Amino acid sequence: MAAGLLLPDSLLLTPDGSTLVAEIETYLASLPAPARLTVPYVCPLGSTVQRWNAGLPVPRPTLLDRLANRPARPVEVSVADHLRLSSRYLAEVGWVQGAMWDSAGRVCLLGAQAAVLAHGYGTAYTVRRARVQVMEVLHATGRPVSSPDVFNDLPATRQSDVHQLLDRASARALSLGI
Repeated sequence: MAAGLLLPDSLLLTPDGSTLVAEIETYLASLPAPARLTVPYVCPLGSTVQRWNAGLPVPRPTLLDRLANRPARPVEVSVADHLRLSSRYLAEVGWVQGAMWDSAGRVCLLGAQAAVLAHGYGTAYTVRRARVQVMEVLHATGRPVSSPDVFNDLPATRQSDVHQLLDRASARALSLGI
């Protein structure tokens, strides 16, 4: 004799509908909406969101580097590219004043330049030349500060000011061919 499964009436499925389906739909409707991503994977114009170092090769250690247990050689970038990368890095991780970086990972102008260097793009010489270009732009625009870091930490400075400064310094470096 086959044992039949006894189900309550609310779980019986019938061709004309079921109270179980209605209960599930009611339950699902009561759940909060899923959180939206703050950054879409694809923007409405059709281009994809890119990382700060998009378009440049990732520094990869050679066999000799691995045998010598040393980091990969840095990717050669121009001063203009270094300044552009610093601005893109700031845009991706966030900007902070009064510290080189904070616990959330945000960085200041100097922190962005150091991070670009630490990720293997350019050399210390490139960073020094880039900071000279930033200082030239600061003085040319009537902001005589002692260093880019002082400008970064001024109470009136905003993140957009730092991006504009890096953009102008990059354009200056590009016009000089460096």
